[in-house]
Amino acid sequence: MHDLAFVGFLAAIMGLALRRPFLFILAYVYIDIVSPQRLTYTLLNSVPISLIAVALAVGSWALVDDKSDARVAPRQLMILLLLGWCASTTFRADFPADALDKWDWVWKALAFAAFLPLTLRTRLRIEALLTFMVLSAASIVIVGGIKTLAGGGGYGELDLMVSNNSGLYEGSTISTVAIAIIPTILWLSKHGTIFPNDWKRKLFCYALIFACLLIPIGTSTRTGLLCIGLCALLLLRDSKRKFLYLAIIGAMALTAIPFLPKSFTDRMSTIQSYQQDESAATRVAVWAWTWDYVKQHPMGGGFEMYRQNHIRYDIVKVDGTKDNAKLDSTLTTDRARAYHSAYFEMLGEQGWPGFLLWLGIGLAGLFRMEVIRRRYRKAEGDEAWIAPLAGALQSAHILYMLGACFIAIAFQPFMLMMVGAQIGLDTYLKRKRAEASFRPMKRVRPMTTPQPALA
Repeated sequence: MHDLAFVGFLAAIMGLALRRPFLFILAYVYIDIVSPQRLTYTLLNSVPISLIAVALAVGSWALVDDKSDARVAPRQLMILLLLGWCASTTFRADFPADALDKWDWVWKALAFAAFLPLTLRTRLRIEALLTFMVLSAASIVIVGGIKTLAGGGGYGELDLMVSNNSGLYEGSTISTVAIAIIPTILWLSKHGTIFPNDWKRKLFCYALIFACLLIPIGTSTRTGLLCIGLCALLLLRDSKRKFLYLAIIGAMALTAIPFLPKSFTDRMSTIQSYQQDESAATRVAVWAWTWDYVKQHPMGGGFEMYRQNHIRYDIVKVDGTKDNAKLDSTLTTDRARAYHSAYFEMLGEQGWPGFLLWLGIGLAGLFRMEVIRRRYRKAEGDEAWIAPLAGALQSAHILYMLGACFIAIAFQPFMLMMVGAQIGLDTYLKRKRAEASFRPMKRVRPMTTPQPALA
């Protein structure tokens, strides 16, 4: 059933794309985010639909789309440099076979992020991209939100349509992405033009935000809780009535606490005492091991180099009552533990050059969005949408960088598409400003006075 539904969807996209090649871009966005091949059993599992979709997207752009006003931004060059550096570390990786498996999807994510801004020539395309990204993520978020309300959930137990715990279907990753898209959902509810600006659009957007807030609860991820707190602070920045906003947020938090499941509150309580939680303790140990590795290998060990780590850490347990508590420390050893941090993922796999490039791409994006936000903050009319969108994309990236502290999502395709949207907005506005300031040079002919006719 999933096979037939997706084939019908793809056929419709292909038919429309004969006149609208940008629809191939949107089709690839959906495929890369949702991974529909994971939901099927026969047809799509045997076809490389992701590779086919990206080939159609790039091919249709090269053959049909207008490229007269396309321009390359410095961050696109930085992404290509990072892509080249990742290729070099893959060829000399500590685990060549495992590195090639990760390289197989990383290079496509980076290449598409560098290519995407070339296609974002209009406001409609930028909005269509963000709408497709939000709706694609919503197909996972809504399912998780409904199951959370029905009493399902728990750390590593919330079933998000598939049992494959990777990509956006991994609990901490979907929690980060769900909270990161909230500012964009709010922007679409107010400034979107694709759907009618009526109560139905606003109701869906607010319901989707509620579902996004349920995901960290259903997955019981501490990363999601931290992202919710940061998101509340970022939204305060653009609030016109800050005291009213703080009062509403406080009231909502106090109202929600009694309804939170025990599995969520128990796991959140371990934030203050990481040594009593094995998951948190292993992360700290892996980070320390990776830091020592980078000291000896500053150029990195290639993808999947964490497989060689061997760590030792203490698990502290509290026995007895609160007044007569005793600490019991147990020395534990483990090996081949994942990074659980994008920052240490980049340091360990790509060394200092790759880490600085990746961090530079993120910080440059935050800076450029702030420049745009300040430049258009008083704009009205046809430009009133620009500053809020720059703020939403900036907030999404800040939330991603917080979540990346605790998840190895340095090359998460969804967030790389967000980077592409940032670059696309930036280059689009540069073109508009250049067109507005262009004044063609006209040769002014000297005026001549008529001469009297000769007698």
